[in-house]
Amino acid sequence: MPRSVNSVAKRARRKKVLKQAKGYFGRRKNVWTVAKNAVEKAMQYSYRDRRNKKRTFRALWIARINAGAREYGLSYSQFMGKLKANDIELNRKVLADLAMNNPEAFKAVIEKVK
Repeated sequence: MPRSVNSVAKRARRKKVLKQAKGYFGRRKNVWTVAKNAVEKAMQYSYRDRRNKKRTFRALWIARINAGAREYGLSYSQFMGKLKANDIELNRKVLADLAMNNPEAFKAVIEKVK
């Protein structure tokens, strides 16, 4: 009995990976074994960094809130503690946006908690 191989599926798998490798430099974009490794590594980085992005943005928001609060004589932790005590439920993303782009609204929040 002759050997049976599914060339159609094999070609489809390879085309899929090579399409994902589009834009890569050198052999990473057109040589199957190199492209497969490059795409696999890229997927690992993208999975990891979707989680890291959340940490990075939270740190950025905290830095912006801290800078805004210190203009009015409060540290970040004091400000957040007073927000919780006064039952003001604004998240860090919104507070950071106010501190950066709408200082008068941020000042109103500060005055409310003082």
